[in-house]
Amino acid sequence: MLLTREEMSFDFAGHKLDPNRDREVLEWMFNQFLYGEMTGIQIGHWLYDAPDVESARFLARQSLEEMQHVDNFLRIMNSLGLEPKPAHPMVRFLATGMMGGSWAEHVALEMAQGEGFVLMAFYGVIDTLDHKPSVDILKRAVKQEERHVEFGERETAKAIAGKAWLRRRLLGLSLVSMWGVRKLAGFMDQLLNKTASGEPHPVMKHLPAFLALSNQCAETRLRRIGVLDRPLAELGGFKRFLLVAEAYGGK
Repeated sequence: MLLTREEMSFDFAGHKLDPNRDREVLEWMFNQFLYGEMTGIQIGHWLYDAPDVESARFLARQSLEEMQHVDNFLRIMNSLGLEPKPAHPMVRFLATGMMGGSWAEHVALEMAQGEGFVLMAFYGVIDTLDHKPSVDILKRAVKQEERHVEFGERETAKAIAGKAWLRRRLLGLSLVSMWGVRKLAGFMDQLLNKTASGEPHPVMKHLPAFLALSNQCAETRLRRIGVLDRPLAELGGFKRFLLVAEAYGGK
């Protein structure tokens, strides 16, 4: 991958999620994971657009891995006594609403960026959940997620080579996904950052900073792929607006 585990890790100051104390928090979190993995059925669509046999083979393998992840999360939820429930609308938008309209959009938005966000969330749960059986399952699954992100990074770089217009389009669409993560961060902070006593939650109080790091890593990934040639801060708000408008105007 273009980012290391260390770059994508957040310091939660040693605080842990307790399966008993934090049942509601964990139920909400794992339902978002479950929905995201269920969207793996979309991979079947991209088999029709795979540019070569090796890419098709990768997708065929990935589709099986995504279904394995669904089973993994159901196992984790069952072991923790959690119930499947609907995902948050912003999670549905990021996982389904941001489905690409071309091979380049798929590998950039869904694999490099989308699964990059998921991978960071995996790392965060692995580092904080005080439940070894669940953490062990996630540690095995994370290796597959890393391969998915790496494939997306590599294929995106190939797709944009010599195509400035495509880089602009993918950047505009990526800005929308990063906006979605910021909106989700605000909702999660309001919903999850509390304990029964009303005090800030020892882990969830870090969510805004954790999700800010997620967007920072997404920006770094875009720069290392070659979609972005300068820090986003140098573009300015109006320039970003134009990129988004241009990207959606081309749909």
